[in-house]
Amino acid sequence: MMTVFHWECSARVCSRVPNDRLPPTAAELPAEDAVWIDLSEPTEDEERAVFERFLPVHPLTLGDITKPRREPDQGAHLPKAEEFPDYLFVIVNPLPPGLAVAARKKLAADPGGEPDPAAAPALALRAKDRPQLSAVLTKNVIVTHHYKPLASVAEVAGRLDRRGEVARHGPDYLFHLILDAMVDEYAPVVDRVSARLDGLERKVFGDPSPDVLARLMRLKRIVAGLRKTLILEREVLARLTRGEFDLVDDREIVYYRNVYDHLVRYTELIEGARETVGDLMQTHLAAASNRLNQVMKLLTMISTVVLPMNLIAGIYGMNFEASVVPSYHAPWGFAFALGLMAANGLAAYTLFRWRRWV
Repeated sequence: MMTVFHWECSARVCSRVPNDRLPPTAAELPAEDAVWIDLSEPTEDEERAVFERFLPVHPLTLGDITKPRREPDQGAHLPKAEEFPDYLFVIVNPLPPGLAVAARKKLAADPGGEPDPAAAPALALRAKDRPQLSAVLTKNVIVTHHYKPLASVAEVAGRLDRRGEVARHGPDYLFHLILDAMVDEYAPVVDRVSARLDGLERKVFGDPSPDVLARLMRLKRIVAGLRKTLILEREVLARLTRGEFDLVDDREIVYYRNVYDHLVRYTELIEGARETVGDLMQTHLAAASNRLNQVMKLLTMISTVVLPMNLIAGIYGMNFEASVVPSYHAPWGFAFALGLMAANGLAAYTLFRWRRWV
């Protein structure tokens, strides 16, 4: 589906326009106007109409844009920013659709529990599940392209419907709004990860079971996926804030810097979560090893107490009647053997208490 917003500078109004009202090429647009074309789950005909006729792009750019459709098993392209003579090309990887909302609801309902099973594939942040948002910017045109509905794009589109004059700042400002909404989606997810870490930390020290270790491993994969995406997107935002690209106006750099600051904060939180997960896994292994040592210690003490009793019983069970004290026929022999066993066990227990082993 192709959605077009057109800011007409002469009329000072921004509105959605039908696709057929676009000029044949972007070069025919008035220099003061601004156009945002959003391609959401587009067809191949729509892609050709925009990227081959209206705003021709380099074949390598078109290949990167359509990579999720052409190579579904490979997944989305990693974040990047690349400048061409007549346009700026940027790729970012937003969160999977609905993940931020699911994390926010789960955080409010059960801060330390398991994630929603329906959101589990998205939580894993696997490469093939990661969305791709591609953007092509010129002086007065921005084209966004994505194969999955994105909340950040829908949020900015709704903002233009309510306050169309925002578009007068140009494509670079509109792209900043999309990036800002995209980065803000990380807040509930990062908070959810932190809440789950707190819950798992209590379980690690209270009951270091195999189930806790499995949950730590799942959380480690989530954190690793978030970290990889955040680090690459941080590099893209860093380039946008350094004034490397002529198509990002100096007046807009301060807005990109604000988005960059938010992204850096989330990246640092995820880095801290990554270290915490590693520490908790080490703690879990140490706690499980300590529990095993305690069990082995108890079994060893029981064996130490019982083994001499078996020795005494074995000696009196060898059926040698001569030179046996007391004699097999002595009326107090059985009581003597039991007393000897009890005395041996009591001596062993006294030794354990004296050495503070129990």
